Amino acid sequence: MDNPTVVFPEAREVAVEDRDRSVPDADEVLVETDTSLVSTGTELTVLSGEYPEGSVWDDYGTYPFDAGYANVGTVVEAGADAVIEPGTRVATWAPHAAYVTARDSDCVLVPEDVTDDQASLFAIAQIVMNGIRRGRVDWGETVVVYGLGILGQLAVRFCHLAGAETVVGVDIAAERLDYLPDDPGVVGVDTTASDPVEAVADVTGGRLADVVFEVTGNPDAIPGEFDVLRDQGRLVLLSSPHGETTLDFHDDVNAPSIEILGAHQTSHPPVATPQDPWTKARHAELFFSYLRRNRLVVDDLFSHSRPYSDAPALYQSLLDDRTDAMAVRLQW
Repeated sequence: MDNPTVVFPEAREVAVEDRDRSVPDADEVLVETDTSLVSTGTELTVLSGEYPEGSVWDDYGTYPFDAGYANVGTVVEAGADAVIEPGTRVATWAPHAAYVTARDSDCVLVPEDVTDDQASLFAIAQIVMNGIRRGRVDWGETVVVYGLGILGQLAVRFCHLAGAETVVGVDIAAERLDYLPDDPGVVGVDTTASDPVEAVADVTGGRLADVVFEVTGNPDAIPGEFDVLRDQGRLVLLSSPHGETTLDFHDDVNAPSIEILGAHQTSHPPVATPQDPWTKARHAELFFSYLRRNRLVVDDLFSHSRPYSDAPALYQSLLDDRTDAMAVRLQW
């Protein structure tokens, strides 16, 4: 195959198609992929086809769909105006394919001492770091993270790095709690065995949480997440729920004066300004810095690593049951 590419031809169908290699434009580079990370949230939602008709998800779920958006590889050809030289390792928001093109200015340089595995989490890290900033997590606060997939796991870690005194990770799958860092400031709650409200009240002396991060993607779970928040707390939608949520806005939001914050990755500033310097590139730079200084450990978060040729079977297994999946990557 000249350029094998992972494609969803229709809902619930996955294929590896042979494509021609793209020729980079003047401001682009051609990247030979080393690894790419599977988004078990966005990609599986599109693959399932299970989202409301007429919603924003329709924009994502146009078939055939080129899957993936977290690509790590090596530049093999540069356009006439590109600054990045061949031989440079880069991370790009590009799909699962053996060769991808990306604008020179959109590439993130990967330091030599950051592994491909680690670097493949760059896009998820950017998403989560942007959400932490929008949630205004402050030192000494208590944070509750609902949903402990890969986004939730990174949210727990970044909240702790941002100064949260206690971070409570909540999930219905007990095995996901095993991925939480072994830290006295991190508490895991299995909702099949414990009441999150009681658990949060216990660790806060009854004060409850300052911030909640919704990372389940389940619209039906969201109303219950307000119960662990203190009055005038903040609920941050870090996930992309696929469906409608019904709230009693008086009892859940207005009376306790709760603040609800969206945190889609597109709310990153397009360029750095003195008021907001935290672009995607700046967040990736900080993520790599944390890794290099051993302030953040992610190597134990990978549950699946498969050759790209196994993509159809891998996606089907994830579609059937992803409770044992954490960070999932394809090898090229």
